[in-house]
Amino acid sequence: MGQYIIIFVVLLFVAYMILRSKEKDFKLEANKLITCLGGKENIVSYEFSDERFIVTLKDTNLVAKDSILKLGALGIVMIDNQAKIILGRHSSKIKRQIKDLQ
Repeated sequence: MGQYIIIFVVLLFVAYMILRSKEKDFKLEANKLITCLGGKENIVSYEFSDERFIVTLKDTNLVAKDSILKLGALGIVMIDNQAKIILGRHSSKIKRQIKDLQ
């Protein structure tokens, strides 16, 4: 009976480690996202709306759309001097990290 408990605990630990290794480092993701938007100095203002991150920019030519999509964004729409980025289910975590970067 004791050996089954040990095996169960080991399997539980391995499962935990696998799940933890798959979690994104959202602080790193937020930094990369800001870099892809042309850096902090290019951002005039921003707001979050549900699963979207809406950013007003000084220069939209500095935005690396492909890089933002590679970070996991579901889509990006550029309108005038705004970038509307669809972040999906992780938007609240990235929102917290971006607010912490200020």
